[in-house]
Amino acid sequence: MRLVCPVIAAQTGAMHNTLATQAEPVGQPSPSEQMIQMTSGHIIAQALYVVAELGIPDLLATRPRTNAELAQTVGAHAPSLYRVLRTLASLSVFVEQEDRAFGLTPLGETLRSDVPGSARAWALVNCGVGWRAYGELLYSVRTGQPGFDRAYGMSVFDYTARHPDAMAIFGKMMVDFHGREVAAVASAYSLSDVRSVVDVGGGSGNLLAALLDANPSLHGTVFERPSVAETSVQWLHAAGLNHRCEVLEGDFFESVPTGGDVYVLSHVIHDWDEAHCLTLLQNCRRAIGPRGRLLIVETVMPGANEPSQARLLDLIMLANSPSGKERTVEEYRDLLSKADFHLERVVPTASPVSVIEALPALL
Repeated sequence: MRLVCPVIAAQTGAMHNTLATQAEPVGQPSPSEQMIQMTSGHIIAQALYVVAELGIPDLLATRPRTNAELAQTVGAHAPSLYRVLRTLASLSVFVEQEDRAFGLTPLGETLRSDVPGSARAWALVNCGVGWRAYGELLYSVRTGQPGFDRAYGMSVFDYTARHPDAMAIFGKMMVDFHGREVAAVASAYSLSDVRSVVDVGGGSGNLLAALLDANPSLHGTVFERPSVAETSVQWLHAAGLNHRCEVLEGDFFESVPTGGDVYVLSHVIHDWDEAHCLTLLQNCRRAIGPRGRLLIVETVMPGANEPSQARLLDLIMLANSPSGKERTVEEYRDLLSKADFHLERVVPTASPVSVIEALPALL
C-alpha cells in the first residue's frame, strides 16, 4: 500500500515526472518520494502533538464534532485547526465527514488519554518537551553529549525533578508505552520458585505489580528516588498489592536494599554509560545472595540491518540521556562480567523487550 503524505503529494508527483529514475511498479513511491516522506516526518509529528495537547481525540470519543465546535471548545483558530485535522484525516487518524465534522478512527483512538496502550503521553513527551532535544541531534553526534542538556541547560533527570508536570506526563508515558510489556515479562519469566523480588528503579511499580499478580506467593520491593516513590505507593495500593510489597527510597548509585532473591533492573541500564552501570551493577552484586538472580529488562540491539524498536530507542537515548544506549547481547555479557555477574540466558518476550538473566559469578 502506498503511503504518501498529502502535504507533499503535489511536490512528489511533480518530482516523479521530472527525475530520471528507473521504471518502478505503479503505485510504489520512488526512492525520492520515500526520502521526502521521511524528511517530512517532523511535520506530521507536530500535527499529532497539537491534537494530543489540545485533547481533540478525547473530545471525539463519544461522537463526531464539527471543526467549529472543536475550535471553540479548545480555544483554537478554527481555519488553522481545520488544516491540521484534514491533513491527519488523510493519514487515517481522523475521518472527515460532511460540514467539516471529524470522527475518530482506530488509529486516532490511540491518542485518547483513557484507552489501554494510549500513545498520547508518548506524543506529548517526544513531540513536546523532547522536541528541542531531537533538534540538537547533530550536536549529540558531534560531541557524544545529550542534546537535551544543550537545549535546556540541565539533564533530563534534573528537568523532570524541577518540573512536576513534566515528571507526571513522563511517568504516564512509561506506563502506557510499557503497558503490554509488563504482562509479557511476567508471562515469559516465572518467579514461582522465589520468595522475594526487588525492583531497583521500579518507577511507577507497574512491573512489580504484574510480577506479584503472576506469582501469588511472591513478596516485592520497589526501590526508587524520593521524587518517584510516592507514585509507586499509589500504583501498588490501587492494584490492591500493598500488603505484599513495600516501597523504599534511596539512590541506587549509593546502595540497594539487601535480602532479595531476585533483583530487577527494567529500563535502567540503558539510561547510563558504562561507569554508572558498573556502579549500579556492583551495588546489586553486593546486595544479592550467592544463589540470587539479576534480571535486566531491556530491548536488545539486533544484528546489522535488522529492523527493531531498539534502534529508535537508541537514538532517543542519544538525544536525551547522559551517555545511555541500547546494547547488544555481547555488550551486556561484557558489562555483567566486569561487575562479577555471568550472563546465563536471554529470554525473549511477546514484546520488544527481553529478560537478560544473570547469576553471580563464581569467585
